Amino acid sequence: MSETSETLLTTQDGRPLKASLRKALRREKMRALVLIAPLLFFVLLTFVAPIADMLFRSVENGIVADTLPKTVAELASWDPNSGEIPDEAVFVALVDDLRVAVKEKTHTRLGSRLNYEMSGISSLFRKTGRRVKRMEEGPYKEQFIKIDEDWADVAVWQTLKQYSPRYTDGYFLAALDAERTAEGLSMKPESEQIYLFLFGRTLLLSIAITFSCLILGYPIAFLLAHLPLRTSNLLMILVLLPFWTSLLVRTSAWKVLLQQQGVINDFLVWIGLVADANRLVMINNQTGTIIAMTHILLPFMILPLYSVMKTISPSYVRAAKSLGATDWTAFWRVYFPQSVPGIGAGAILVFILAIGYYITPELVGGTSGIFISNRIAYHISSSLNWGLAAALGTMLLAAVLILFIVYDKIVGIDNVKLG
Repeated sequence: MSETSETLLTTQDGRPLKASLRKALRREKMRALVLIAPLLFFVLLTFVAPIADMLFRSVENGIVADTLPKTVAELASWDPNSGEIPDEAVFVALVDDLRVAVKEKTHTRLGSRLNYEMSGISSLFRKTGRRVKRMEEGPYKEQFIKIDEDWADVAVWQTLKQYSPRYTDGYFLAALDAERTAEGLSMKPESEQIYLFLFGRTLLLSIAITFSCLILGYPIAFLLAHLPLRTSNLLMILVLLPFWTSLLVRTSAWKVLLQQQGVINDFLVWIGLVADANRLVMINNQTGTIIAMTHILLPFMILPLYSVMKTISPSYVRAAKSLGATDWTAFWRVYFPQSVPGIGAGAILVFILAIGYYITPELVGGTSGIFISNRIAYHISSSLNWGLAAALGTMLLAAVLILFIVYDKIVGIDNVKLG
């Protein structure tokens, strides 16, 4: 014991040194937590919470069970594959539920929700809601059919039972151009399939925009990195100038330039390169989307490339040339590999920004140049099908994460640098 007490290190006030260090470390951690707390709260509120809400909305379906609780309970024992509509007990429960729903004005919301799955149900609930108060005493089955013959349609009841659970995969099935029928899962008719095609187009056009930004941005960044400082700073202002101009103004300017009666076509006709009757169609299609978005996203490729190229010593290229390498060999074997981290950073930045754009494709893309984000915006602001919009957004987020993982496996995220 005496030997232990002699070797025990203490502070000036007699406390064990290890305990004092642990206390000081906890104090530093608490101070750091207090300093980052506002940022952490901001990130949780503006980033994590919206994503969590989107994920929840993509599967949430409580409106049917909340609006028609008695009907849902009675439908639990009904076989949707029997080919017959439910018995009188279900209609009795439906009357009780609808009378409450009409009083609370929730039957219209229920009709709008089910109308996404089967056209006509919204008007069916509105029409029935206006007359349910005037219904005579039961039996109610014939009275419902007299109000609207759709109540005798087995498909209506199948839809009602299919979407009665509080959570559903219906939104994700719709986002995959699929549907669940009485026979099981199946793809929608080819004429109604749109979302998978839009996902593919979004990915392909985003990759094309990334490559076009790389092809145009690499020489510019190379020039800026090797010019005298005063000249490169002046040119850098021109690169940053688009950031000082409204996105709508830049996109509208491309509409003026690219339209068939626009500046570019007029110039091509004036120099005789294109006949007046054969003016180029460069707007309201994929060409317009690629050109306008390349111009908008080009600075996001140039800036990472420039910051990495500024750190590459010119002595490496001079040493390669002194050893007999040609200009091209010195560039390709010595300089280019050192600029790959900038290419990786710029490519990720441009691709992620491009895949989520919807304003520019909406203005210059027409029907063949819009992205999946345009459909998401449509369902949020126009059709108000927030569940489908959330499912599409979740799938887009998953696609970006998968591509990011693939990129990390091929290129390596450690090789991505901003300077």
